[in-house]
Amino acid sequence: MIPTARCLAAKPSGFIKRSVDELSRLSKIAWNSEALHTPTKPYVLLDFEDASTVAGCKTMADRAVGGFSTASLDHVPADPSTNSPAHAHFHGSISTRLPPNWRVERTGYAAFRNHDRGLWLFGRLFWDVDPYAYLALRVKSDGRRYTVNIQTDSVVETDIHQHRLYTRHHRVQQQAPARDPYSPFPAEEANIESPELADKIYPNGIIPPALSDVPPESTIISSASHHVTTTGEAVESTGWETILLPFNAFVRTNFGLVVEPQTSLLRQRIRSIGIGLTDRVDGPYDLRIHKIWATNGMSEAEIEEERRICGADALEVDEGVRTNWMGEPTQSEAEEAQAGKRHAADGAASSSASKSQNKGKGLKGLRDEWA
Repeated sequence: MIPTARCLAAKPSGFIKRSVDELSRLSKIAWNSEALHTPTKPYVLLDFEDASTVAGCKTMADRAVGGFSTASLDHVPADPSTNSPAHAHFHGSISTRLPPNWRVERTGYAAFRNHDRGLWLFGRLFWDVDPYAYLALRVKSDGRRYTVNIQTDSVVETDIHQHRLYTRHHRVQQQAPARDPYSPFPAEEANIESPELADKIYPNGIIPPALSDVPPESTIISSASHHVTTTGEAVESTGWETILLPFNAFVRTNFGLVVEPQTSLLRQRIRSIGIGLTDRVDGPYDLRIHKIWATNGMSEAEIEEERRICGADALEVDEGVRTNWMGEPTQSEAEEAQAGKRHAADGAASSSASKSQNKGKGLKGLRDEWA
């Protein structure tokens, strides 16, 4: 089989391209002195508008242990008629049917994640999101209980930090029929069939807020649809929405079990990001992902794309990002700033004129230049 140009273009980037891209990114940070202040621009991690990003991901399902769940990740081109961007389509079917293997006790999961980013000039390539507060995902969900998974270069390689992917379409599952009514665990945790299993998954019987069925306040989801256009016409919902998950809210797990003691997410060395479905509810699932990035809040540079894609469910511009976390200056502060600028300009002009008159030649001229 001879690969076509489209297939070749969709291949993940190679060593040279990875090195050039990372050096270019770091050079821009150094040139713009971005490391000296809190970033206001987004740091894109996975952009699924690019078919090569989809090609650089892998899917997983319980078929690896003989189960019957399926998982697919396809690239979908943009549709200008509906303002739908090019994106990744994560779909398949969940089955809890057990295989004829007595060693397998539970099935019913599917997931995807990016492949390890590989090597570049200075070793293994990781994402460094330390200057950012949130992981942002722009998705179109069917409402099932998806989980965002982050794997870092930690001491325990199988550790994964998880957070529930809450959306406006998020559905609370019904209570499992076989659940013990005297169990201390919330009814919405329908995938917990027994208190013994709950004790195994959640130490001390405490379900972390980031994994519960109720979105914690730290999660940023668009408010009620009330946005209007400049012409005053109401904007319809497109089904797309952007969710911001705090990095410090992710929960450390290992093979699906919450681990104690909890440790902070190693933001400087992120290996992979993915999304999984482990609600163990039989039937099809459908999730579309446009982009995943690190951010400190929605900026004015992003708002046009956000409103074009998400419509009525678009997030608002973050005031902290807009003002660079300095707040809006009062009228007196603005007047003082303007007076200070005029004074500084006058002083600089007189100093420059004085230096040009006293400037000497050779080493004396250099000393005068730096004085």
